[in-house]
Amino acid sequence: MFSPCSRHLFLSSQLRRLQSTLIVAEHNNESLLPATQNALNAAKKIGGEVSVLVAGTKCGPAAEAISKAGGVSKVLVAENEAFKGFTSESLTSLILATQKQFNFTHILAPATAFGKALLPRVAAKLDVSPITDIIGVKDANTFIRTIYAGNAVLTLEAKDPIKVITVRGTAFPAEPLEGGSASVEKAPEGDYKTDLTQWVSQEITKSDRPELTSAKNIVSGGRGLKSGENFKLLYDLADKLNAAVGASRAAVDAGFVPNDLQIGQTGKIVAPDLYIAVGISGAIQHLAGMKDSKTIVAINKDPEAPIFQVSDLGLVADLFKAVPELTSKL
Repeated sequence: MFSPCSRHLFLSSQLRRLQSTLIVAEHNNESLLPATQNALNAAKKIGGEVSVLVAGTKCGPAAEAISKAGGVSKVLVAENEAFKGFTSESLTSLILATQKQFNFTHILAPATAFGKALLPRVAAKLDVSPITDIIGVKDANTFIRTIYAGNAVLTLEAKDPIKVITVRGTAFPAEPLEGGSASVEKAPEGDYKTDLTQWVSQEITKSDRPELTSAKNIVSGGRGLKSGENFKLLYDLADKLNAAVGASRAAVDAGFVPNDLQIGQTGKIVAPDLYIAVGISGAIQHLAGMKDSKTIVAINKDPEAPIFQVSDLGLVADLFKAVPELTSKL
C-alpha cells in the first residue's frame, strides 16, 4: 500500500515520465532555420522526451542536422510531394496522424509565419486552445507570454490535455546542433494531398546581408526617411556594421521597402545586440517587435518621439545629416 505522500510522488514521477513533446521543424529541406533550435530550448525547459518532425521534399539534410542536437530522442521524417511549399493544410493532416500514433502532451513550433499559420489550425482540429508566442516556461503547464502589444506579461496555466504552442525565438537561446545522436525514423505514412490549397511557386530574395530575425546588428528605418530611395543611407550604414536592414510598418505601408523587412507586432520580432532606429517615431506596434534588443540607438529630429523612451542612446538630429556622418566615421 502507498501512503498518500508516496502515492503523490509516484504519480508525479509517472506524469513526468509520460510527458513528451513534438517539435515541428522549420527548414528549407537542405538546412534547419535557426528558430527550430530556439523551439528546442523551450521544449527542454518543458521537460520529458523530445521528438522532432521534419516534413518536406528531399529533407534528409535537415533531419540529419537536428538529429545531432542534444536532448532530441527521435526524429520523424516525412517526405512527400504534398509538403512542397510547407502549406499548413497538408502539414496539419500529418501532425494529426503523428499525434494519434505517439500521443504527445505538447506540440511546439516557432512563432514565425510558418508556425503561426500551422499550429492554430492543428489546435482547432484537436479541439484545444493554442498558446501563442510564449517567451518563458515555468513548468509543463505554465507559460509566459506578452499581451497588449508587449505592455503586459501574462502567466498562463493551460488545462488542455495537449498543449499546442508557438515559441518566440528571440526569448530562448538556440540549442547547438551537436552533442546528440537521435534515431531517425519514418513518420506515419498517408495521402496528405489536399484540395484546399495548391502550391504554385515562390520568389526568394537573395541578399548578402544577415537574415533579419537572426542578425546581431540591425539598422531600421521609418517614415522619416521620406522615400524608398533614401533607404540607401541605411544600406550604406548596414554594410559598415555587417547589419540587416529593417523597417517600421509606416515605411512598409508607404511603399518605401517590401513587407519582408517589417519589424513589429504584425511583422518580425527581433532582439539583436545592436538596434539602430532611424526616423522611427516609436509606435507601440513597432516597439513590440524590437524592445528586447540589447542596445537601442535612436536617431530622430523630434525630441518627444516615443522611441527615446526605450532607447539606450538617443540622438536628436536630422537623419539626413547624422546617418552619412555616422557612416563616414565607421
